[in-house]
Amino acid sequence: MVAGVGLASKADRGLEFYRTPIEAIRALIAIEGKWLPWHICEPACGDGAIAEPLRASGRAVCATDIVDRGYGGVRDFLTEYAICEQGVVTNPPFSLAQEFVDKTFSFPSVHYCALLLRLSFLESQKRKDWFEANPPARIHVSSRRLPMMHRDGWDGNKSTSTLAHAWFIWLRGYDGAPQLRWFDWRDFASPEAAE
Repeated sequence: MVAGVGLASKADRGLEFYRTPIEAIRALIAIEGKWLPWHICEPACGDGAIAEPLRASGRAVCATDIVDRGYGGVRDFLTEYAICEQGVVTNPPFSLAQEFVDKTFSFPSVHYCALLLRLSFLESQKRKDWFEANPPARIHVSSRRLPMMHRDGWDGNKSTSTLAHAWFIWLRGYDGAPQLRWFDWRDFASPEAAE
């Protein structure tokens, strides 16, 4: 198995908490800055890796997770949530990504949803009709593999990432073809991380 990803069993993956590299959220803030809402819900906040940089950019962030990871409140986004924020930005459990988008737009105040997902989210016969009814407005593909996101609790060998990721952006009422763009996370990394 490669660094706790890919071949891990569902039992091993548990709630699918993979720490988000700061370079990913720095990139989102830079490339989506003019569209990124000022009031954001982060419903799978984990250890605050997305919420903290968003707050540092001046945004108000309501951060929660399904379990207590030492950051934010505890709440299940899919079953017990009510929000008034303008947008959702998160790295959700991959197996629940579609449900996160659907839930996001069940709230009338929300007009924006940004999810960090494996690029393979685009591949699915089961999601084909859903994508046609709910096209993302923009997909920002990381041209370089993101720094490795190891599964919470992984104590095996660390390795480089073997998975391609992208920021998927949905907008309420969007009905066009997705705009496909690319970014290099090293453009948004600290000098030490870029080496």
